[in-house]
Amino acid sequence: MKNISRVLFILLLTFIMDSCKNAEEPKREHDHQAVQEQNAPQKKSLSPHTVTMANVGDAHIHIDYSSPGVRNRIIFGGLLAFGEVWQAGAHRATWIETSEDLIVDGQTLPAGKYGLFTIPTQQAWTVIFNSRWNQHGKDEYDEREDVLRLQFEPVITESVTENLTYTINDLGENKGSLVLAWEKVKLEIPFKVE
Repeated sequence: MKNISRVLFILLLTFIMDSCKNAEEPKREHDHQAVQEQNAPQKKSLSPHTVTMANVGDAHIHIDYSSPGVRNRIIFGGLLAFGEVWQAGAHRATWIETSEDLIVDGQTLPAGKYGLFTIPTQQAWTVIFNSRWNQHGKDEYDEREDVLRLQFEPVITESVTENLTYTINDLGENKGSLVLAWEKVKLEIPFKVE
């Protein structure tokens, strides 16, 4: 009788422990909302992060920028006012890095990394290489940190370049050009590798 009581007691205790364990565990149900969120396509950025790189002579040149679209807007003289500093892209300031010194419009841009800014106008654009490359937009821009300020005439094109695009062209004999194209504007900045 003692053995039967002991067995019944152990069975009862096991049953109680299993019941408590199951009560503590949360019910796992399939969450359709979570599955939909995981499978939902990522929203495409209106100004995607973009990089362009090229070798010109011994120089490796790298440009990092966000590429906004025109999207049926007037950009220069509209969205971007003439005569004001622009971070030459969207979001964070555009930056450029060169592994070698460059001669740009007769002036030396030492090897290094720079914030790239412009001041667009209808006649000529000021192109600025600023020593502070890691900036949010133009909010932290300080003219006292400019390394070079140069002026170039923009070319107005027949066709529209929908998204801001930078290209680096190797023209041979250690010569190259950096080209900014957006909306109906094309700005070419020739340089030579030192």
